[in-house]
Amino acid sequence: MKKLVLALALIASVSEVRAQQRPFYPGLPCRQVQQIVAANGAAVISTGQFTYDRYVRDRSFCEINESIEPVWVPSLDTPQCPVGYRCRTGRYNTFSD
Repeated sequence: MKKLVLALALIASVSEVRAQQRPFYPGLPCRQVQQIVAANGAAVISTGQFTYDRYVRDRSFCEINESIEPVWVPSLDTPQCPVGYRCRTGRYNTFSD
């Protein structure tokens, strides 16, 4: 029982640390935010202390029923940094990039 409690505590602390390591784009230069998305294809980046969003390099990182829309975010050196795209469902044509 003691080992189980210790294991659960360890898992919880690792999950908490992993969530805190998400990049915070207002504190990064525009080029670095762009490189994170481009290198990984998709990235979850913090927008605030408790908020985040997912950005993608192209439509191949979205679900089949989703399309993309361009996204600009504020960064350390640029008020409108073009980081890539956001996947969206709904009124957009799902077969176009």
